[in-house]
Amino acid sequence: MRIPHLSAPLRATGAATAAVLALGLLAACGGGDDDAGGGGKTITYWASNQGADLSVDRKVLAPEIAKFEQQTGIKVKWEVVPWTDLLKRILGAATSGQGPDVLNIGNTWSASLQATGALQEWDDATFAKIGGRERFLPSALGSTGAQGKPPAAVPLYSLAYGLYYNKKRFADAGIKKPPATWSELVEVSRKLTTGGKYGLAVEGANNAENAHHAFVFTKQHGGDFFDAAGKPTLDSPQAVAGVKQYVDFLASQKIAAPGNAEYVQNETIRDVATGKAAMMVWQAAGRALQERGMKPDEYGVAPVPVQSGAPGSGANVNSIVAGINIAVFKNTRNLDGALKFVQFMTGDAEQKALNTAYGSMPPVKAVSEDPSFGTPEQAVLRKTLAESAAPMPQVPNESQFEELVGTAMKKLFADAAAGRQVTEETVRQRLTEAQQQMPK
Repeated sequence: MRIPHLSAPLRATGAATAAVLALGLLAACGGGDDDAGGGGKTITYWASNQGADLSVDRKVLAPEIAKFEQQTGIKVKWEVVPWTDLLKRILGAATSGQGPDVLNIGNTWSASLQATGALQEWDDATFAKIGGRERFLPSALGSTGAQGKPPAAVPLYSLAYGLYYNKKRFADAGIKKPPATWSELVEVSRKLTTGGKYGLAVEGANNAENAHHAFVFTKQHGGDFFDAAGKPTLDSPQAVAGVKQYVDFLASQKIAAPGNAEYVQNETIRDVATGKAAMMVWQAAGRALQERGMKPDEYGVAPVPVQSGAPGSGANVNSIVAGINIAVFKNTRNLDGALKFVQFMTGDAEQKALNTAYGSMPPVKAVSEDPSFGTPEQAVLRKTLAESAAPMPQVPNESQFEELVGTAMKKLFADAAAGRQVTEETVRQRLTEAQQQMPK
């Protein structure tokens, strides 16, 4: 999922998390207008924030949605919902009975929202209405719902994490190449942390970002957040080690600014673009950096570092399989119109237009092979997705895991920024608190 763009962020309150569990019992009525049983001429759509800010999304989506309306005669009532609000809005729509017909979701939410029963499942017959399942890359389909069940959503934008760096900051410090391991990143960052500028930017108050990095770092330490039976293991020794290593970039290594503990969305992009920070680990950020004023030759992209060696399978995972899916509420009053809209958004022409605009990668096979998606940035991200990315756990409690672990890390970052020591024991305590709140 995208964070500013997205691979995906959950900021449910405790009440919202509980509502996730109850959502399957609620009637989620779609907002489309069926014209009193007539033509089904209106649908509603909630888009996710993919650009540097909401105005970018409105500029990108407005002409594309106008094309759909002209081609089909179906009116689309649409809005761009910030990631900070999206899950809460979904839950509120379900409880009120006033929901959209079509909506974007972070692909890491797929199994959790599928478990509620609120989303239309995509069996072969439903897929056939948008051109067939075989149009999509298998890696993208792998994050659309629980294993053994029909997908609960369809891939829309594919994303992966990369290490983005400000070339001028590197050149000024005499650094010739980006770091390949975390120890190299710390060493390089110390040279870059000077004069009020820092080597690395993180978003310590961004729960989804925190959870994504916790997952990758835990993988690199040989662990996971769920066992083979799907039970949570949030406070395992490997998770403690992974989370501590990430938080320590601010806490003990001091290569990230104390103010990063309060960063929520897009501040890292701003800091790298302005040179306040030299590096960030982000999802398909090139377009957003350009929107912040950087030219393509002013930033570089490299694989996310690993503990040692090179990115690959197993403990050398260096990204989640990130992306945005598009879903349909099961109780939409205009299923035909909703499916036509999904068909349009995942069609070859729109996939090329939208993924070009956002700098993401098309999950549709035919479009992914287009030479225009072969930039140096996309080559790094494509290789990451193919060789060293792992899907977030496709289990019903994944959304609660993201919220609880992300919140635990937010508190640890706040402790570090306030000068309180972050130790192995304090990390374990925070993760144990999260573990105790997970559904059994």
